[in-house]
Amino acid sequence: MKRNKVAIIFGGKSAEHEVSLASATNVYQAMNKERFMPVLIGINKSGEWFYNGDYPSSTVNLTENDYFQKAQNVYLSSTGDNIKVINKKDNTVLTDFNVAFPIVHGTFGEDGTLQGILKSAGIPFVGPDVLASAIAMDKDIAKRLFQLEGIPVASSYTVYKHNASSYTFKQITDRMGLPCFVKPANAGSSVGVSKVRSEAEYRNALQEAFRYDNKVLVEEAVIGKELECGVLGNEDARASVVGEIVATENFYSYDAKYISSTGATLQVPAHIDNTLSDSIREYAVKAFHAIGCEGMARVDFLLSDNGKLVLNEINTLPGFTAISMYPKMWEQTGISEKELITELITLAVQRHERDTSLSVEVKP
Repeated sequence: MKRNKVAIIFGGKSAEHEVSLASATNVYQAMNKERFMPVLIGINKSGEWFYNGDYPSSTVNLTENDYFQKAQNVYLSSTGDNIKVINKKDNTVLTDFNVAFPIVHGTFGEDGTLQGILKSAGIPFVGPDVLASAIAMDKDIAKRLFQLEGIPVASSYTVYKHNASSYTFKQITDRMGLPCFVKPANAGSSVGVSKVRSEAEYRNALQEAFRYDNKVLVEEAVIGKELECGVLGNEDARASVVGEIVATENFYSYDAKYISSTGATLQVPAHIDNTLSDSIREYAVKAFHAIGCEGMARVDFLLSDNGKLVLNEINTLPGFTAISMYPKMWEQTGISEKELITELITLAVQRHERDTSLSVEVKP
């Protein structure tokens, strides 16, 4: 059987660059090499594309200096069913691929930008399409769609950089109460998120969040359990078991998610009753379809101490690191990481075949 050449595209110029390298390492290690031939393509922090064909892929452990230091600057060229990876220096073809597994977290990778590049090149790619990726990245727009579908979300204000002074701290706290959270509307992995308990902290939190986006959400704090659910599939999506995050830090921060081995304890399945678990799984699939997702997503919920359940956010390109929840939840559901990656690639090819069968010509 001919092996598909799968480009694992990682890195990127977002604040989640290092997370992406860790995810790509894990995806490479778990990929079924008998069925797929992985091709490692990195994007540096300036947005330039690189290919390191001499990288010791048998013992891959991607780091910034290790991969990019000796890699060649490349560009992609679409040639029918394949994309050629071409050396910018002398225009020689270095390799090619026919399926992409983008694992570029955050801005320019998870927001529909990279998906648009791959779609315009006619290449199947893992994960949601352009529109769903863009909507999910914008927490403000996503929340509005979830509300239309009757999915509960936390109360929030949307604050823009150009008119941030229009909202007084009293206006915010009269509605949100304290503590509350301030977060960039378009970011992930808890980048730029702050927990606020005072006006001074609020001012600092806005400044921090506006480093990453021009639009910021100020949300009520739903204190209690942090619950997550994986969704997998195209038209017939299904939900994984529910997982629970017990943060040992102030909240489930960037460091707790990806760096600190003691930043949080993951409980899969979560310590909740079956009725609540079923509700979360149903909401997760409903949210997945509400914004047009296909392939995969991780849907995050908050359950307050008094029993209030809200959908926090949906992640269309969840982490695939060694401590990430998405693969762990599917493993507990009965799908190993190797099987999960195989199914994700299969779903990408199936969607591509379905979409390319549509007519692009108008009958006279």
